[in-house]
Amino acid sequence: MSESKNRRIAAIMFTDIVGYTALMQKDETAAMAMRKRHRLTFNKNHSVYTGEIVQYYGDGTLSTFSSAVKAVECAIAIQRTLQTVKTVPIRIGLHLGDIVFDGTEVYGDGVNLSSRIESLGVAGSILISGKLNDELKNQPQIVTKSLGFFELKNISKPVEVFAVANEGLVVPKKSGLKNTFNKEDKTIVVLPFVNMSSDADNEYFSDGMTEEIINALSKVKGLKVTSRTSSFHFKNKNIPISDIGNALNVSTILEGSVRLSGKKMRITAQLIDVVDDFHFWSETFDRSIDDVFKVQDEVSMLIADKLREHLGHFNIGEQLIEAPNVPVDVYTAYLKGRYHLMKLTLPETEKAISIFKGVIEKEPNFPLPYLDINQGYAFLGTMGLLPAFEAFQKAKPFLDKALELDTNLPESQLNLAWISCWQNWDLEGAYRHLNNALEIRPSDEIYLTFSNILTLEGKLKAALNYIEKALELDPFSAMNIHYKGFLYYLMEKYGKAAPFFEKALDLKPNLPFPPLYIGSILLLEGQAKKGLTYFQNLPPLGPEDLTKQGGMTMAYIALGNVTKAEEGIAELESYMQTNSMGSALFFLILCHTMKGNYNEAVDLIEKGMEFRLPRILLLYTEPILKPLRSNFRFQELMRQALGDGRAFKNPKRKYKKSLFDKTELEQYHNQLKHLMSSEAPYLDPDLTLRDLAQMMEIPPNYLSQLLNEGFDKNFSEFVNSYRLETFKSKAADASQRHLTILALAYDSGFNSKTVFNTYFKKSMKVTPKTYWKQLVEN
Repeated sequence: MSESKNRRIAAIMFTDIVGYTALMQKDETAAMAMRKRHRLTFNKNHSVYTGEIVQYYGDGTLSTFSSAVKAVECAIAIQRTLQTVKTVPIRIGLHLGDIVFDGTEVYGDGVNLSSRIESLGVAGSILISGKLNDELKNQPQIVTKSLGFFELKNISKPVEVFAVANEGLVVPKKSGLKNTFNKEDKTIVVLPFVNMSSDADNEYFSDGMTEEIINALSKVKGLKVTSRTSSFHFKNKNIPISDIGNALNVSTILEGSVRLSGKKMRITAQLIDVVDDFHFWSETFDRSIDDVFKVQDEVSMLIADKLREHLGHFNIGEQLIEAPNVPVDVYTAYLKGRYHLMKLTLPETEKAISIFKGVIEKEPNFPLPYLDINQGYAFLGTMGLLPAFEAFQKAKPFLDKALELDTNLPESQLNLAWISCWQNWDLEGAYRHLNNALEIRPSDEIYLTFSNILTLEGKLKAALNYIEKALELDPFSAMNIHYKGFLYYLMEKYGKAAPFFEKALDLKPNLPFPPLYIGSILLLEGQAKKGLTYFQNLPPLGPEDLTKQGGMTMAYIALGNVTKAEEGIAELESYMQTNSMGSALFFLILCHTMKGNYNEAVDLIEKGMEFRLPRILLLYTEPILKPLRSNFRFQELMRQALGDGRAFKNPKRKYKKSLFDKTELEQYHNQLKHLMSSEAPYLDPDLTLRDLAQMMEIPPNYLSQLLNEGFDKNFSEFVNSYRLETFKSKAADASQRHLTILALAYDSGFNSKTVFNTYFKKSMKVTPKTYWKQLVEN
């Protein structure tokens, strides 16, 4: 090539020998022989497949090909050769992209990406980018398998990575790949604790323990905790841990059990790494039930500590659960009420409300049962199991009392947001209360409500972002799933919307909202006959719900059946003096707009505003009302109801400043390295982050941040890296050969066989047994 810059598209190949540096330190002659064989094989196959070798560097190589197919065929030939006698453990990465060659070196984004893909791999594997894989679609001799999308260091967008799966090649599991930047690492689901008591009725207590731990961990900033609905979706289901982890997109699972016997209780808990499928912590707590509040905080704090050690830095407060100022027997009665409330049926909700009223009689200043009675009535009204107005009237005094007792609970702030929005039409106040609730304890309900209010203002893309956040925390919530469909409906993306409505009904068949929009989509897409049939076949959805009647009337209008349409409108008007007024008015507005009676529709909107009917707020973004959007009176009424569209403000995030400045970070970095080498605290298998922080004479949060910023490791990785080096040193010592591999691991500070094997394989890319065999043979 000439010395001038040459830009072109090429298939780029990176390779390196796994474990080469360690082998060089142990046996330089063996390492040099391995590298020589690697290069001979590399040269020979590049000559056959017309590849251009750009650079050798230590145990690695960089080369390019003008053909993506030839590049992959060359890689397969190299791997097959090097996996025969005297194996050379190499990994290969390939990408198709733009490169610049200036006569001495190759560079460009394509080179960077292929390097990142190669660094993901394991010995015996060939990994390729999605872009290069597209070039192989008509090449039956090459088999590939997608490993999913990865966030790679210094690469802006997630990249899909494939493994070449031809016979003789290693196809790694996603969990076996290294150097990935997974932003979902700090995620956990708390599965429902199992009731191990002889009395099945004690299940209320194990469920209550689960809820308290979910709420406690949700307070840890930077830790994403799956909400209750999705957690309890897996209750009493025999599903593999890996499947649960994949379904919820979490890296860690907490499971446990509770056994009550008289005044005694035994709580067991264990943390499971989903990716590597092993238990990295477990504990049993034998306590008196009189200490239940103390135990809940103790268990939650210990779990938070172990998560930080395993997942990486986040700050943990001094206390995660604040004990309610009520006797234990009152608290256990409250848990029984929660147990029945969460069954989500009419009789169970009524039973829960009765229990909560009994709790209030004993402890009138306990705010939680008031909030739960309000929630119970809201559920009955929302689901059409009780007339909405009646449900609201029954709930209001309990909500008022709860807010009087404590406005600083996240549930209180959430309710104040609902009141501000749907009763007071004060969107700015609603956002303020939502931000307060989010600061106390994030939840999917808060994100859903943000999405609700943004929807009213027509900020649909922002609303979609918030519903995605809600679904991250609670992917099995029928309401969250419905609302994502609703947003697509408002965006007029009907093909995307319908599956979400159907999925929501699969999870909760009596959810009253999706049927209206499933039928409306049929009408909006010009399938009026199907729409009519759909609405005609709808079962009753509740005493006040007019979806069936309203939907049929809209369908008759769409079909041009004037007689039936007029009859339907008259039927809807007959409900205007009943508790169904809000629903009747809503459907009448839709029907008159579909008929072209725009003045009548706007008159009805004005009437609805006089009564502050909540559904008026939904009209601004409703696709059926598009013809009204250019109507001046409609615009003015919506402005009166919703304001000027400037209510939403992104919350000012409270970013915590680094606990260290650069000088302190370097000072403590050196101090910790000295401590580890001079005193070898890692040899203690029970060493914790708090223990090491005490040795350093700094708070645990400081040490956690030091490990994160100064060493780019979490506590477990940091400590186990020392243990691994100690093990390798002992294994290389011939005088230690009489000991077993596991004995050497325990002598090096590892506290379990599973932790040792998992960490060893992730770090060394071979099993301890294979490593040991190579040592002995050489």
